Amino acid sequence: MGTNNPEILPGTLDLLILKSLQRGKMHGYGIAQHLKSVSDEVLQVGESSLYPALQRLLLNGWVEAEWGASENNRRARYYTLTAFGRKQLQRERAEFDRMVLAIHKVLA
Repeated sequence: MGTNNPEILPGTLDLLILKSLQRGKMHGYGIAQHLKSVSDEVLQVGESSLYPALQRLLLNGWVEAEWGASENNRRARYYTLTAFGRKQLQRERAEFDRMVLAIHKVLA
């Protein structure tokens, strides 16, 4: 994350990764680029945050990974959402929406 960019709210990185993987198989760099692109460059996730989160998602059984060749023919680990990951995405999205609503009520 750059000094001019806001930090990702604690607890939301898993949600953002799972949502990105809902689109299909992606490698870590692709996930980071997707988040940066769709957020108009507001969300910039560094390797030191992204890869530990991906490892955690793997250990929880929410994503699977396999090695393959990237667009530039380099070895890359591709991640896909599992059925458990899709269910977790729904749970995390519901909880996130609940928290956003609560924050809006406080700010109103």
